[in-house]
Amino acid sequence: MATMESLIGLVNRIQRACTVLGDYGGDSALPTLWESLPSVVVVGGQSSGKSSVLESIVGRDFLPRGSGIVTRRPLVLQLHKTEQGLQEYAEFLHLPKKRFSDFSLVRKEIQDETDRLTGKSKQISPVPIHLSIYSPNVVNLTLIDLPGLTKVAVEGQAESIVQDIENMVRSYVEKPNCIILAITPANQDIATSDAIKISREVDPTGERTFGVLTKLDLMDKGTNALEVLEGRSYRLQHPWVGIVNRSQADINKNMDMIAARQREREFFVTNPDYGHLASKMGSEYLAKLLSKHLESVIKARIPGIASLINKNINELEAELNYLGRPVAIDSGAQLYTILELCRAFDRIFKEHLDGGRPGGARIYGVFDHQLPAALRKLPFDRHLSFQNVKNVVSEADGYQPHLIAPEQGYRRLIDTALNYFRGPAEASVDAVHSILKELVRRSIMETQELKRFPILQAELAAAANEALERFREESKKTTLRMVDMESSYLTVDFFRKLPQEVDKGGNPAVPSADRYSEGHFRRIGLNVFSYVGMVSETLRNTIPKAVVHCQVREAKRSLLDNFYTQLGKKEGKQLSQLLDEDPMLMERRQQCAKRLELYKSARDEIDSVSWSG
Repeated sequence: MATMESLIGLVNRIQRACTVLGDYGGDSALPTLWESLPSVVVVGGQSSGKSSVLESIVGRDFLPRGSGIVTRRPLVLQLHKTEQGLQEYAEFLHLPKKRFSDFSLVRKEIQDETDRLTGKSKQISPVPIHLSIYSPNVVNLTLIDLPGLTKVAVEGQAESIVQDIENMVRSYVEKPNCIILAITPANQDIATSDAIKISREVDPTGERTFGVLTKLDLMDKGTNALEVLEGRSYRLQHPWVGIVNRSQADINKNMDMIAARQREREFFVTNPDYGHLASKMGSEYLAKLLSKHLESVIKARIPGIASLINKNINELEAELNYLGRPVAIDSGAQLYTILELCRAFDRIFKEHLDGGRPGGARIYGVFDHQLPAALRKLPFDRHLSFQNVKNVVSEADGYQPHLIAPEQGYRRLIDTALNYFRGPAEASVDAVHSILKELVRRSIMETQELKRFPILQAELAAAANEALERFREESKKTTLRMVDMESSYLTVDFFRKLPQEVDKGGNPAVPSADRYSEGHFRRIGLNVFSYVGMVSETLRNTIPKAVVHCQVREAKRSLLDNFYTQLGKKEGKQLSQLLDEDPMLMERRQQCAKRLELYKSARDEIDSVSWSG
C-alpha cells in the first residue's frame, strides 16, 4: 500500500519531469501541471538566513555565501529521499548526465551557472536553476530559494533592482499552490520584516505562510522572541519555528551539519526561555512540519491534480492525432502513405469544385458575370460606325463597285469583328486557371495530414500546377478554335432572311448612287452587328462548355495522374525524402509524446495510492 510519503515523492518526481520536459510554467498564465502541484518558496530579506535554513533542511553545505545579494537567480531545489546506505549526490537540470557527490562543487556550479546569465555582477535573472539532491537524510520536498528582498540598490545594481526582486518574489508567492516560508531574523523587529510584509499581502489569512525565526542565538542578552514564537506578536495559522544556524565562525571551522543540528537541539533544550518549545523548534522539526503540511495539501488537492492530468492526457492525445503518427521506414508503407495523402488532398480539391467547400462558385462567376461583361465591352460600336463601314466596304470593292450587296465588305467586317471574341475567350480560360490554382493551394493548406510534409506539399503543388497548365493550353486551343470556326463559315440563312433594299418598282437593284448613301452603309453596319450578336450569344454558351470540359473536368479526373506515374518510378530513398517532416513539427510531436508519457505515468501512480491511510 502506498504511503503519503510516497505521494510526496510522486509529486517531486512529477515536478522534476515537468522541468526536464520544459513544462515549468514560469510567468505563463496557462494552467500547467507544475503550477497545480504545491511547492515551498523561501522568502526573506538579504542576510536573513535563508540559505542557512535551506542548508539545515538538506543537511549539506552547498549554497554560495557572501555579503549583499548572493542569490541572484531562483533556485528550484528538489529533495528526493533515498534508501539508507546509498550515497548522496546532486544533479543539475542543465547538466543532466553529471552527478555531484562533492557538494563544494555544487556550490561552485550554482555560482558559475548564475554568472553565465548575469555575469560577475550584482544583477539578477528570473531564469531558475534546477537542482535535485538525492539523500537518505532528507524529506521529499520541493523548495524554491529566491533573491533576498532589499530596500536600496547598492553600487553596481540598477535602480530598479528593489522592484525587480519584489516582482520576481510575487510571481511565485501569488500562486495559490505556493507554500510561503517567510524567513525573519530574530534580532529584527517583526513589524519591519520584508518576508512578513509580502506574505501578508498575498496571503492575508496566513493559511499558506510558515513563519521562521532565525538568529535566535544572536539576540541581545535579556531579550527573547517568545512573543513571536508563541504567536502573540503576529499570529499565523501555522506555528512559528525558531532556527539556530551555524555562525560564520562555525562555517570557517567547517562544522558539519550533524554537529550543527546537535548544537541547535541543545540550544533549545537548555535555553530557559525556549525549553518548553524545544520539541517544536529547529531545522529538523521544520522539515518534518513542511512535509506533513504538504501531505495534507496534496491529499486535499489530488482530485484537482488528477483532473488536470486527465485533461492534459486528452488534449495531448488529440494533438498527437492532429500531428499524425511517425512515418514508416518501409518503402511500401511510405508509398501507401503518400497515396493516402494525395487522395486526401484530391478529395478536398473536388469538394471545393463540387460545392462542399467554398471556391467552386467563383468559376460560375466567370461564366455568368465576367464573360458576358467582357463581351458587352467589345468595341463593335467603333468597328461598325458609319465611317469605318464605309471605309471597309469601299476598300473591299476596289476599283469596281459592288453591284447588289457588298459581300466582300460584309466578310471583312464580320471577320474583323469575330476576331475580337478571342480576347474574352482567352480571358475566361485564364480566369478559371487562376481559380483552379488557388483551389489547389487552398486544398493543400486544408489537407491537415499534409502539413507534416513540406517537401511533399511542394511536389504536389508543382505537379498539380503543371497539370493545370496543360489543361489551360488545351482549353485555350479549343475555345480559340470555336471562335475561328465562326469565322471560317458564316451562317448564310441569316443573311438570306435580311430585308432586301428595293426600288419603287419592286426591283431589288437600286441606282449605284444610292448604294453609297449614308443610310446604305448604316444598314450594312446594323446587319453585321445583328450577325455578331448572334455569334456572341453562341460563344457565350459554348466557351463555358469548352472551359469546363478542358479544365475543370480534367482537373477532377486527372489532376495528379502524371504525379502518380512519376511516383511509381521513385525508389525508397526518394520516397523517404518526400516524407521528410518539418523539424519543428517533429520536435513538437516528440515533446507531446514525452509529456503524454509523463502524465500517464503520473495518473497511474496517483491511482495506485491508497487514500485510506
